[in-house]
Amino acid sequence: MNDDRILSVTALTEAVRKRLEGTFPFVWVRGQVTDLSRPASGHVFFALRDEHSRLAAVWFKGDMRPAEHFDPLTGEIYEDGPRPGLAASLENGVEIVCAGRLSLYAPRGAYRLVVEYASEQGTGRLHEEFLRLRAKLAAEGLFAPERKRPLPVLPRRIALVTSPKGAAVHDFLRLSGRRGPGAEFRIYPVPVQGEGAPPKIIEAVHRIAAEGWAEVLVLLRGGGSPEDLRAFNDEELARAVCRSPVPVLAGIGHEVDFTLADLAADARAATPSHAAQMLLPERAELYRALSELRAALRETAERRLERASGRFADLANGLRRLSPRRTLEARRERLTAELRLLLGAGRLVLQREEARLKRACAELAVRPEKLKLRAASLEHLVLRLEALNPYAPLRRGYAPARKADGSFVRRIGDVLPGDALTIMVTDGDIAVRVEGIQAGEHAGA
Repeated sequence: MNDDRILSVTALTEAVRKRLEGTFPFVWVRGQVTDLSRPASGHVFFALRDEHSRLAAVWFKGDMRPAEHFDPLTGEIYEDGPRPGLAASLENGVEIVCAGRLSLYAPRGAYRLVVEYASEQGTGRLHEEFLRLRAKLAAEGLFAPERKRPLPVLPRRIALVTSPKGAAVHDFLRLSGRRGPGAEFRIYPVPVQGEGAPPKIIEAVHRIAAEGWAEVLVLLRGGGSPEDLRAFNDEELARAVCRSPVPVLAGIGHEVDFTLADLAADARAATPSHAAQMLLPERAELYRALSELRAALRETAERRLERASGRFADLANGLRRLSPRRTLEARRERLTAELRLLLGAGRLVLQREEARLKRACAELAVRPEKLKLRAASLEHLVLRLEALNPYAPLRRGYAPARKADGSFVRRIGDVLPGDALTIMVTDGDIAVRVEGIQAGEHAGA
């Protein structure tokens, strides 16, 4: 082949540019604004779109007008004064009519419309359809806050409906790997844009519901133009999301992107990464919460143990106060004390009588006749003293019986069969139990 006939990329591109710009030096184009961006240069980049095609456009800063004195489409002068230029207020979803020239941008090999004038024609058809569906479904209650369910706390089984090749799912999984106590993920691969996307997404939602495995369903898709997100504005998809028995979290596009699926879901995340943050807290926060729970549990257990110990001590003290053994011991102590007092009184009497005896003996030495009288009196006193000795009856064979309350048994009516008695003898006590009662000949004594 002759090398003279081979064109370089630049040469071919330049030839196409000249032919394109020469054929379309000035055109009017109607379309809906999408993919709007405003870089720091001050230029405005966007695209015009209808149902089937897309045209890139640029509005250079030098061609913008801060105010318009007439309608660039009709040439009509504004009688109420100049109006603000459209470039500053241009938004996605608005339908406009643009005037400009077609040009080929050589670095990308793509043609675009270089805008010189633009006039707003109202809301675009796609945006109007979105608004109509949103109003219809809202009236049916699909977006009502009271219908929405809370997301599960620390879910362990998460279903992801997304494109497995997209950056959104990788960002979600990468962030999830550093958060939460650990979860299992199942990816249900679906296309996330195009005409065939809504039925596939609906099929995945139904499959997840039928399996009953997942605790939460997450719709994931990265950012894009309104046309790219159009699959998530499907009416049937919104209804499927609303009917899902599994709570649905929508992580679609960027924070400014709202779709019908976002509105129908139980919760909406600003981005796919934000969806991971909503479902799974940072592990450091879980560790802190766990430490706080452990400390609170330990403190509660110590307080309950302290209260139980105090209660046990109170019950033990009450039991000791009500114990029959303690009552018996107290009465035994009182009886012993009374016996000590009695013995002490006996000693005092004996000491006084001994003193009197000594005085009497002294008198007998002087008066023998009086001595005999004193001796008789002394003998009488000795007998009285002996009669006062509480243990003397024991030595003679008498054995007094005491009841459990410490009182002495004086007659048969004081006891009943089965009563426990204590018999006092000279060298101790004998515990007995009444087997029977019989009146004797001395009953009237």
